[in-house]
Amino acid sequence: MEALRDWRRHAAAVASVAVAFGVASSLGSSVAYYTAALVTFTIWMAWFVLTAVEVIRLADF
Repeated sequence: MEALRDWRRHAAAVASVAVAFGVASSLGSSVAYYTAALVTFTIWMAWFVLTAVEVIRLADF
């Protein structure tokens, strides 16, 4: 699929999740881990929407 070939979007999403959990592990509190999980969910949803929009844009209806 053409829309899934945008490696920069995938790398940015993975790096952002790694940073969120890296900060959470350095803080070490349950609130930090909960916040990292919420940030991860938000990043995943943004990635999903951007990829879905790209799939629709490239679709040949």
